[in-house]
Amino acid sequence: MNHYETVFILTPVLSEPQMKEAVEKFKAVLAKYGAEIVNEENWGMRKLAYPIQKKTTGFYTLLEFDAEPTVVAKLETAYRRDERVLRFLTFHLDKFAHEYAVKRRGLKKGAKEVKAEETAEETTNA
Repeated sequence: MNHYETVFILTPVLSEPQMKEAVEKFKAVLAKYGAEIVNEENWGMRKLAYPIQKKTTGFYTLLEFDAEPTVVAKLETAYRRDERVLRFLTFHLDKFAHEYAVKRRGLKKGAKEVKAEETAEETTNA
């Protein structure tokens, strides 16, 4: 299995539940074809570098997954058929990019744990 990362931008006119439903749809496509989702990050509403379909913002989501190469074509077909998707990019992670992604996830997880510990200390000291 290969390691992949995909980032897609959803239209900003969606409500929060609609946005989550769209993300779940793409996760279901991956699961249907045997991909294992390793990481999911919701980057939220961000400003676009340039207008796309007269929109200047969009909901960004990143999915990291392990799958066979044929799954990528099926996922990108699902992106193209869904009018809620403004843009998408899927790329294969080589061994160095994969190591960096694992390290980045670990650092992010570690930062959350440190922040939680600091919050717990503040509440016990107060």
